[in-house]
Amino acid sequence: MKYFRVALFCLFVSLIVLLSSCSSVKVVSDMDKTVDFIQYKTYSFLGWEKNSDELLTEFDKKRVKDAFANEFKARGLKFVETGGDMEISLFVVVDQKTSTTAYTDYYSTGYMGYRRYRGGWGYGYAETTYSENDYLEGTLVLDVFDASSKEQIWQGVVKSTVTENPEKREKIIPRNIGALMSKFPVKKVK
Repeated sequence: MKYFRVALFCLFVSLIVLLSSCSSVKVVSDMDKTVDFIQYKTYSFLGWEKNSDELLTEFDKKRVKDAFANEFKARGLKFVETGGDMEISLFVVVDQKTSTTAYTDYYSTGYMGYRRYRGGWGYGYAETTYSENDYLEGTLVLDVFDASSKEQIWQGVVKSTVTENPEKREKIIPRNIGALMSKFPVKKVK
C-alpha cells in the first residue's frame, strides 16, 4: 500500500511538472490612470511597429485585426480609417524557447518483511530522465495613443506558445486577444 502511495505521488508530481512546463497565456497591461477612457468613441489603426507583421502570414494578420475589431466593437468603439479619438499600433515578436521536463521513475527491490520503523518495503532506487522541447513563444503588444495629444494611454502585452496548426491558430488568436482586452479599461457593453 505504501509503494502505491509513493508511485501515485510521483505520478502527481510528474504531471504538475509537465503541465507547468507548458506555456499558458500571460497578459500584462499598463495605463495612464489620469485618462478617462469613456471619452473615446472611435479608433484608427496606425499599423505594425518596425514591420513586425512580416513575421505573420496574411491569414494571421487578418485574424489579429478581426479579433481586435471585434473586441473594440464589443466595447462600443467604432473603427475609422483616419482621425480616430484613439490610435492603436501593434508589435509582434517570436522567440525560440526551450522547456525542460523531468520525470522520475522509482524502483523497489521488493518486500523485505516487517521492519520496525521503516514499514515492510525493501530498498529501492530512483532514476530521473530529462527531456528538452523547443517551441516558439509569440509576444503581441498593443499600444494605444490619444490621437490629439499623441501620448500613450494604454499598453497591453500577451505572450503565448505559437502553434503551427492554422486551425488551432484560428481559435487561439481571438482567445488570446480576448484575454489581452479583458485588461482594457473599457469593459464590454452588454
